[in-house]
Amino acid sequence: MADPSSYRPKPGEIPDSPGVYRFRDEHRRVIYVGKAKSLRQRLANYFQDLASLHPRTRTMVTTAASVEWTVVSTEVEALQLEYSWIKEFDPRFNVKYRDDKSYPYLAVTMNEEFPRVQVMRGHKRKGVRYFGPYGHAWAIRDTVDLLLRVFPVRTCSAGVFKNAARTGRPCLLGYIGKCSAPCVGRVSAEEHRDLAEEFSDFMAGRTGTYIRRLEKQMTDAAEEMEYERAARLRDDIGALKKAMEKSAVVLADATDADLIAVAEDELEAAVQIFHVRGGRVRGQRGWVTDKVEEITTGALVEHALQQLYGEEKGDSVPKEVLVPALPDPVEPVQEWLTERRGSNVSLRIPQRGDKKALMETVQRNALQALGLHKTKRASDLTTRSRALEEIAEALDLDSAPLRIECYDISHLQGDDVVASMVVFEDGLQRKSEYRRFQIKGFAGQDDVRSMHEVISRRFKRYIAEKEKTGEWADGEDLTEEDGRPKKFAYPPQLVVVDGGQPQVAAAKRALDELGIDDIAVCGLAKRLEEVWLPDEDDPVVLPRTSEGLYLLQRVRDEAHRFAITYQRTKRSQRFRSSPLDDVPGLGDTRKQALLKHFGSLKKLRSATIDQICEVPGIGRKTAETIAVALAQAAPAAPAVNTATGEIMDEEEPGITGSGGEPVTAGAPDERRGQET
Repeated sequence: MADPSSYRPKPGEIPDSPGVYRFRDEHRRVIYVGKAKSLRQRLANYFQDLASLHPRTRTMVTTAASVEWTVVSTEVEALQLEYSWIKEFDPRFNVKYRDDKSYPYLAVTMNEEFPRVQVMRGHKRKGVRYFGPYGHAWAIRDTVDLLLRVFPVRTCSAGVFKNAARTGRPCLLGYIGKCSAPCVGRVSAEEHRDLAEEFSDFMAGRTGTYIRRLEKQMTDAAEEMEYERAARLRDDIGALKKAMEKSAVVLADATDADLIAVAEDELEAAVQIFHVRGGRVRGQRGWVTDKVEEITTGALVEHALQQLYGEEKGDSVPKEVLVPALPDPVEPVQEWLTERRGSNVSLRIPQRGDKKALMETVQRNALQALGLHKTKRASDLTTRSRALEEIAEALDLDSAPLRIECYDISHLQGDDVVASMVVFEDGLQRKSEYRRFQIKGFAGQDDVRSMHEVISRRFKRYIAEKEKTGEWADGEDLTEEDGRPKKFAYPPQLVVVDGGQPQVAAAKRALDELGIDDIAVCGLAKRLEEVWLPDEDDPVVLPRTSEGLYLLQRVRDEAHRFAITYQRTKRSQRFRSSPLDDVPGLGDTRKQALLKHFGSLKKLRSATIDQICEVPGIGRKTAETIAVALAQAAPAAPAVNTATGEIMDEEEPGITGSGGEPVTAGAPDERRGQET
């Protein structure tokens, strides 16, 4: 625990101007980001007598080891910089709203030649129009099914679309009139885009004009005695009205607004948002957060606005935002919202009428969400805390291991030996901290030696970073030149290895050789789920019902999954290798040209230098180099069809896998974790 006076800035050192400040811990990790109209006045509040501080603020300042700040010109710039830093550093003491689910949106891909209507989740993409979010994906599909009768827009995937275009036959929706079938040329690209625009306009709330137009067309058709056409228009109008009924009318037709309500107690807060477009509720979402800092309702609203509109621009920011309490000060936030939209945005508290009544409904939803979250979360928090306490007690640790790192070795009969490192903090996965290793010190299969190498490499990097910064000297940031966090900046309290006594001994020996004696080590053996400690002849046996054992199993299983996924990726890459890869200066384009010209590697190997020179872009010197490389490389073993036992001649331009099937793609790469 640090004394805040040890890093308190000198008098007069802090500027009296707007800015953003960061508190860092002893490992230079950012633990809190804040903004201020006056940095001097705001930071002075943190360096009062500890007894007068709020308990959460007191915990933050005693955890911190330094403070730094950046001066900006206006409070709006401070708001933008604060949002960017919270997203970048993920500080543990800042309020961070977590979506309680990944909400589905109705999306229209206007960035494609033939726009497609589909359900989308996750990050928003450029050039795609989004409507929602919706509570359930089935609600989107029901709405789309009704609207396709009137707006027969493409809904199929790219593969189905291409196959239909190739065969000249549309899919089922094309036959039953729920797709205009642009794949087979029933409508042009321009006509199909017009349909997608009309679909989007209807979903955006411009419904009245379109329905009145259809009603007039229906009347005209009836007067001209085109009764079949009038009946179709009547059914179309019915389908549109049924789709509209799914969204209740709550405000005047022209109202575009977001309503935000907050329910909170001393420890947690829940936020509910209703999106009203064209007077109808078009979407709803909810967030929850732990109140890890002393914060007012207005500040919670400000953080919610940052989360909601930080990545949005244009019409995605509504004309009106209704909130239960205004941020203090409100002007910078309102100016920031106006900049995001490109026109004036009203940020206010509803006082009377329909908007206040709807806000009360949103507030009731927020209260219910908080109650439901506390019911679910209570047992989760209690279970994780109990698991960490059981691990600390079983391993005789001084405190609960808040950061656990687990290592696993993976290989296939001694080939493609790799290792994984996964990280759990507070009992939860920290996937951004995962790392992958290739075993470089030796060849062959030796799990114990591999474990020693991996642990040594990981903690050598940690020591190197520590020495480089001079025991985390002030002003040194633990980031690489490209802005990413340094790979091994933070030490764990517990190292877990997948294995028994030999692997544990190897990990402990690696730490001892580096002079590290403040990190606990244990191993979890798969056979009997025994926990092994260094220099102990007998394992620690945790009860089968132990939450601590369950957490260790989850950590071990995650390390195994991460390692084997990487090992399969390496193996797949090796199977796709070719003797042409060893030819210097021969890129992918010319490799493909060679294989396309000759049809297979076997025919290329038997070609003469003059024949190779016939390939466009291949000179005589390159052809000679290719011929030498292919002559030196041993021919691949014949592929075998595992179903029939038949030996398959190599006539395909691709490389075959170990089962005889053509290898067309590698195993999916991990989205997180860096190779070291």
